[in-house]
Amino acid sequence: MINRIGKAVVLGSGIMGSGIAAHLANIGIPSLLLDIVPHELTDREKQKGLTLEDKAVRNRLASEAVAKLKKQNPAPLAKNDNADLIEVGNMEDDMHRLAEADWIIEVVVERLDIKQMVFAQVDQHRKPGSIVSSNTSGISIEAMADGRSEDFRNHFLGTHFFNPPRYLKLLEIIPTNDTSPEVTAFMRRFGEDVLGKGVVEAKDTPNFIGNRIGTYGLLVTVKEMIERGFSIGEVDSVTGPAIGRPKSATFRTLDVVGLDTFMHVASNVYDQVEGTEKEIFDPPAFMKKMAENNMLGSKTGQGFYYKKKGENGSEILELDYSAMEYVPSKKLKAPSVEQSKQAKGKAAKIKTLAYADDRAGELVWNVLKPTLLYAAEKCSEVADNIRDIDQAMKWGFGWELGPFETWDALGLEKSIEKMKEEGEAIPQWVEDMLAGGFTSFYRTRDEFYHHGEYVKADINEKVINIKTLKEDDNVIMKNNGASLIDAGDDIAVLEFTSPNNSIGLDVLQMIGKSVDEVEANYKGLVINNQGKNFCVGANLMMILMEAQDMNFPELDLVIRQFQNNMAKVRYSAKPVVAAPFSMTLGGGAEACMPAAKIQASMETYMGLVEAGVGLIPGGGGNKELYLRQIQRLPDGAKIDYQAVANQVFETIAMAKVSKSAQEAEELGFIRPQDSISINGDHLLHDAKQEALHLFESGYQPPKREKIPVVGENGYATMLLGAKSMKFSNYITDHDLKIADKLAFVLAGGRVPKNSRVDEQYLLDLEREAFLSLVGEQKTQQRMQHMLSKGKPLRN
Repeated sequence: MINRIGKAVVLGSGIMGSGIAAHLANIGIPSLLLDIVPHELTDREKQKGLTLEDKAVRNRLASEAVAKLKKQNPAPLAKNDNADLIEVGNMEDDMHRLAEADWIIEVVVERLDIKQMVFAQVDQHRKPGSIVSSNTSGISIEAMADGRSEDFRNHFLGTHFFNPPRYLKLLEIIPTNDTSPEVTAFMRRFGEDVLGKGVVEAKDTPNFIGNRIGTYGLLVTVKEMIERGFSIGEVDSVTGPAIGRPKSATFRTLDVVGLDTFMHVASNVYDQVEGTEKEIFDPPAFMKKMAENNMLGSKTGQGFYYKKKGENGSEILELDYSAMEYVPSKKLKAPSVEQSKQAKGKAAKIKTLAYADDRAGELVWNVLKPTLLYAAEKCSEVADNIRDIDQAMKWGFGWELGPFETWDALGLEKSIEKMKEEGEAIPQWVEDMLAGGFTSFYRTRDEFYHHGEYVKADINEKVINIKTLKEDDNVIMKNNGASLIDAGDDIAVLEFTSPNNSIGLDVLQMIGKSVDEVEANYKGLVINNQGKNFCVGANLMMILMEAQDMNFPELDLVIRQFQNNMAKVRYSAKPVVAAPFSMTLGGGAEACMPAAKIQASMETYMGLVEAGVGLIPGGGGNKELYLRQIQRLPDGAKIDYQAVANQVFETIAMAKVSKSAQEAEELGFIRPQDSISINGDHLLHDAKQEALHLFESGYQPPKREKIPVVGENGYATMLLGAKSMKFSNYITDHDLKIADKLAFVLAGGRVPKNSRVDEQYLLDLEREAFLSLVGEQKTQQRMQHMLSKGKPLRN
C-alpha cells in the first residue's frame, strides 16, 4: 500500500476538480489534471489553424481550468505560482500516466454509468497499491467499484471535499465494504495532517453526512417560511448567528452555493428515499421556478437576493416568493430577538430564541426541532457516532454548534418534553439514553454518548485546545487583555483575550511580563490564540480618544511601550514563536515580526494596514519589514537598498494584505526560514514544536547591529513616486502626507546615503511620525470612520 502521496491525478477539470488540484498544489503535491477531448474547435482555434488532433486543443478543457484558477475569487491558489505544479492532459492520450500516481481522484460528471466507465479505465492503468477515490457528493461508492479488480476495490473509497476545497474544512471519507482498513486510516491521517482537513468517516448513504443533514435543515426552513408566511429576509435575520449559524444564514447561503447545485443535491436524496422524507426533499414550486428562470444566486447575479444599483448607492432586495418579484429586504422584529442579543454565550442565545413565545421563537423552534429529530433518526444510518455528525455540520456548513451540541444547549430533557407535547415521536435510542440516566449528549467537550456510555473522542494529538489548558488550571498569569498559559514541555503560550484581540496597554504589559517569565522558567514562548482572528491591530478606540483629548504624552508612552516590548520579543534569551492565523493586521503583524520564528496558518491574511486609518506602523513594523527584506536576500549578493526601501514603502503605503501565508512570504512578512501549518487546528502544536526545536538547538538571540538606510536621497526618491501618484489623482493630499512620513522613516531621515543607523534611532523616527499623524484632523476622521463603518475613508 502507498504510505505517502507524492503525485496525484485528478480526473475532471471542472470547478471541483481544478479546485482539488489547486489545493494539492498549495501544499506542494504535483498533479496531472485530465479532462475529456473536445469534439469541436473554438473560433480562436480555427483562426490559429489548429485541428482536433493538436495537443493544445485536446488538452483545452484542463488548460482553461488552470488559467481560470488564477482569476477566481476567492482564490483557489494560495499564490499563482502554485499553478506550475498542475500539469494538464486529456483522458484519451494520458490515461497510461495514471501509473505515475499514488492517488487518483475522480471528479467527473455525477452519473453512475460514466463514473463506472472511467473507473474501468483507471483499473487498467493504475499501479497496484495506488489509492483511488471519488469526490461524488452522494452517488453510491459501492456501486462505483462494482466489477473492478480486488486490488482496486481494496484501495477505493469516497473522498468528498466541500467547495471551495481550499477554504472549507470538511472532508468526508466513505469506505466501502472492501476498502482496506489501512487505506481508510491512512487517508484519514493524510486528510488531517497533509490536506489540512477536518475528516469524518461517513457511511455510503445518499449525500453522506453534511449534505444529508444540511439540505434537510434548509428545506424544513423553507417549508416553515411558506406555511407561516415569513419573508426571506425575516428568516435570514434569525437563522444566522442568532442560532449559531453563519452570517449568510439560510438564503444567502443558498445564493452563494448556487440554487442549481442545491437542487441537484436535494434530488439525489429525493430519488433514493420514500414517504415523508421524500416529500421534504422535493423543493417547493417557487424554487423550481427560480431554477427555470436562471435565478441561481451569486453566479447569475440574482437569486433569493438581488443587488440593485440606484442614484443613492446599492440596495439589497429580497425575493417575494409569492409574487416572484424583488422587494426591499426586512428583518424579523420580536422581543426575543433583542433579548437573545443580550444573552451571554451561544447556548443562552439559542435558548432565548427557541423557547420564546413570539414569532421569532416560533420560527426558530419549528426550524430546529425537525432538524434535531432528523439528525437523531438518521444518526446510525449516516455515521458511526453523533460527534462525526456535529463535526461535519461545523466544518462543512459553518455551524458553531452541531445538531447534538445544539440539542444540549436547548436542554435535552426540557426540549424533548416540549416535543412530546407537540406530538413528535422521539427516536428510540434517545429515549433509551434518557432512561439510562444520561441527560446530555456530551459530558465534556470531548466526551460524547455512544451505545450506553460516554466515550472519549479520538482526537489527533496535534490538536491542542487553549480553553482546555486553561480549564485544567494551567494559567500562569493573566490580566484583562491576555493570559500566559503553561502548554506543557516547558513551553508557555501567550494568548490575547481583549476584544477582537486588539493590542492595548494590558496586552503590551503582558507581553513584557511573559518574556521575563519565560526567560526565567521556560524553554520558549508561543504567541497564539484561538479566536476568530489572530489580531486585527492596536486598540484604535483608545488611540482616537487619547488623540481627541490631546493626551499626546500618554500616547507617546503607549507607543514607546509597544516598541520596547517588541524589542524584548526580538532579543529574548529564549525563543519566541509567533503563530498567526486569519486576520493578522497592523499591530498584529508587528507582534509577529520580531519573533525568532513565525509558524503561520496557511490561511493567514497579514499586512501593515495603518495607512488606511491615516497612520503608519508605530510598534516597529516599518523597521522590521525593511530588515526582513534585506535578510531574505542571498548571502554575498550586492544589495540595492533603494530597491528594498521602495518595495517596503509600497507595501506599507498601499496597505497590502496577503491572501495566504504563502503570499505573506512574497510580501516579506514571512521569511523563507519560517513555517506554514496547513491544518489550522495543528497550529499551536506546530509552533510549540518549533519553540522546543529552537531551544534544543542552542538558540541564541540576534545581535544588535546598525541598520543600513538610503538616507536623504532615498527619501526624495520614494517621495517623488508618491507625488507622481498624487499628480495623477490616484491618492489624496492626506495620503501624500502619510507617504511623506513613511518615506522619511524608512530612509532613516536626513542622513547620507548608505548610512548605518541605530535601531532605536529608527524607532524614534517612527514614533515621532506616528504621533504627528495621529494629531491630524483627517487621520482622526479616518479612525472614526473605520470604527463606525468598518471600512477605510478616503479623505
